Amino acid sequence: MSIHKLNIADIRKDYRLAELNEDIAGDDPIAFFGKWFAEAEASQIEDVNAMTLATVDARNRPHARIVLLKGLTQDGFSFFTNYNSAKGQDINVNAHVALVFFWKELERQVRIEGIVEKLSEEESDSYFNSRPKGSRIGTWASPQSEVISSRKELEDTYQNYEEQFSNGIIPRPSNWGGYRVYPEYIEFWQGGGSRLHDRILFTLLDNKKWAKSRLAP
Repeated sequence: MSIHKLNIADIRKDYRLAELNEDIAGDDPIAFFGKWFAEAEASQIEDVNAMTLATVDARNRPHARIVLLKGLTQDGFSFFTNYNSAKGQDINVNAHVALVFFWKELERQVRIEGIVEKLSEEESDSYFNSRPKGSRIGTWASPQSEVISSRKELEDTYQNYEEQFSNGIIPRPSNWGGYRVYPEYIEFWQGGGSRLHDRILFTLLDNKKWAKSRLAP
């Protein structure tokens, strides 16, 4: 018996906002992602830079969570985290990751697969120093992904670091910094009527050029 009062299988939506074809997508998937991202920003979508990051651990078990995109260059997609966190440990044993953006208001999804590498110390320092003071102290206070005894333990640790850094100088912890995902596959999905969605896939070739193809919905 279903634990939900409504029939989940009957939940449906017909997508008809826009279409996507090969000409619209162009030949540069990074540039096209930037265009879609700008349109999502203009639509005032909340947490427009939220993305699902999927990793695989040493036992070949997948894990996924929401993180925030903090940088986009022609090379790839950047985010920041504790290197000792669960995601950081996964990355240490398997650098293959996947990202997913979903902007439901625009009926759009972007799937990215690639290799992740650490950003330079300079890039990590620059972003860390741009963060609010509370976030920088929180980075020191949280042993991310580890079991803690209580909320109070976390708050007490935060207070201790707040006192330690009362002079306003808060260095970046060596176990915290950025990663960049270098994409090898980028798929753009635009919802279509009668489930005839548009899917345009870009695949990175050995010559560093992108091959473009259409996928069945």
